[in-house]
Amino acid sequence: MATQDRLTLALHHAETIEPSTQTASPLLRIDGLSVSYGPHEVVTDVGFELGRGKSLALIGESGSGKSTIARAVLRLLPNGGRATGRVEFDGHEVLALSERRFRPLRGKAIGFIPQDPGNALNPVRTIGAQAMEAAALIGERDAVIRKALVLETFAQVGLDNTQRVYDSYPHELSGGMLQRVLIGLAVLPRPSLLVADEPTSALDVTIQKRILDLLSRLQQDLDISLLLITHDLAIAAERADSLVVLKDGTIQEAGRTQTVFSSPASAYARKLHADVPALNPDRYASLRNPGFRLLYTAADKAPKIEVNAVTKTFTVGGRILKAVDDVSFTVPAGTTHALVGESGSGKTTTIRLLLGLEQPDTGNISVAGEQLAGRSQESLRDVWRHLQFVYQNPFISLDPTWKVEQLVREPLDRFRIGTRNERAERVREAIANVGLGEHLLARKPQALSGGQRQRVAIARSLVLKPDVIVLDEPTSALDVSVQADIVEVLLSLQANLGLTYVFVSHDLALVRQLAHTVSVMQHGRIVEHGTVTDIFDNPQQPYTVSLLQSIPSGAAGIGRAPHPQLRRIINQEKIA
Repeated sequence: MATQDRLTLALHHAETIEPSTQTASPLLRIDGLSVSYGPHEVVTDVGFELGRGKSLALIGESGSGKSTIARAVLRLLPNGGRATGRVEFDGHEVLALSERRFRPLRGKAIGFIPQDPGNALNPVRTIGAQAMEAAALIGERDAVIRKALVLETFAQVGLDNTQRVYDSYPHELSGGMLQRVLIGLAVLPRPSLLVADEPTSALDVTIQKRILDLLSRLQQDLDISLLLITHDLAIAAERADSLVVLKDGTIQEAGRTQTVFSSPASAYARKLHADVPALNPDRYASLRNPGFRLLYTAADKAPKIEVNAVTKTFTVGGRILKAVDDVSFTVPAGTTHALVGESGSGKTTTIRLLLGLEQPDTGNISVAGEQLAGRSQESLRDVWRHLQFVYQNPFISLDPTWKVEQLVREPLDRFRIGTRNERAERVREAIANVGLGEHLLARKPQALSGGQRQRVAIARSLVLKPDVIVLDEPTSALDVSVQADIVEVLLSLQANLGLTYVFVSHDLALVRQLAHTVSVMQHGRIVEHGTVTDIFDNPQQPYTVSLLQSIPSGAAGIGRAPHPQLRRIINQEKIA
């Protein structure tokens, strides 16, 4: 038998449980599903159907039960979890099956794409070694054919130089490449159902669009049913035929995507719609207006932040890498300046230079008139009193052994500011400013939600009463509803206290809601700069247009009309 024929045969290997002959029946039917851990019920009486070759999105905030439902379908509930009700896959009730009978379905007939590829892949084994395990599900014994199948699938999911990917360890690939690897491993056995649990939550907006386009294309080409789990209503509306809206483990609303998206009936679905930045760009207009007034009257005033012709290079593997290349921008007091771009664009290095954590090779940086270049760590302490930083992940940046009161008070202790009573009062004031109650002061970070932890991180940065706060992707790990609360807190503080922000993000929809001015970075350089209106309504560079084009709009289908400016740019390049 020829190798190609054996490949084809392997891709159509028979299932352990015979497929249903009732092709008109739904592939997945869930009825009265409840999931509990001991006496605590986390999912209650959930029911929905997913047709063959169709897509359905489970949407809701963290804790709504989305992932629990998916893990119940996959029979992957943690120890102590108990599912009741009925889950039918391809006409067969699967909750009652023994693990021995269900195991052949998992991975082969029901594929799974987890949220975090960094945790899903073994860091000490090559991609190829892990891929061969997925290929073994097909039943092909010939290792040469299994490897050929793996490489063929890697190419199908858009990975270049498939042999290099096969030979690499996970740390040697980017986040987008790792997510494509996971998708490839999930579709390799040609499952009937693909469960994708927040498959793009940690990715740049352009990579997110490519991954979602890939999933949509594979679903269509391979006639796979897709169960998509997401907290973003705009993504769900673009990618799914039907939606199920969950809150606290119960269904709030369900139906065809167009109906739920355009005319949500439940209060919770309406709130999700209102919290999506791409759908409500002017939501915080009144809070941003003071910053715009300051921006338009700042011509005769010294900027709060000035970055002038800054360059920074690193030597990596004997090769010189220019991470920041002749970067310049200014930020007037009381306004928000956003640095946007894909991973590797130079955003993080730029803010490290701004914070004095790195020294530029050339150029200079000043904050409130104070030059940062060439200063000692001791002299930088005076600058840091007025220049604070909020990290991307508060669970990592906050000491898990300390209580909230200690975490927020620590900067006051380090700078020896005030008496014991005065410090306690400033801690209470900072906590109140971010909308947290004093009852949380005695808790540790693990006893807080993600949104509460990020508010604590902001309170910690506020307690010194700084002039400038640098925010590095401060909401990227949060649900859209929690993100909306944090954005409102930040803008309210800016309007009331006159704070100046530098906001680093790959989420252009959020930047549109929050910032006053924007610098677009690519390969260490600023390729475009202007007000949010300039950048979003009249982009001049193809790279900026590609970023804008990647923002989820809620429009169903993957074939969205190009941004009008893209046509103009393409035509100009053709003429040139």
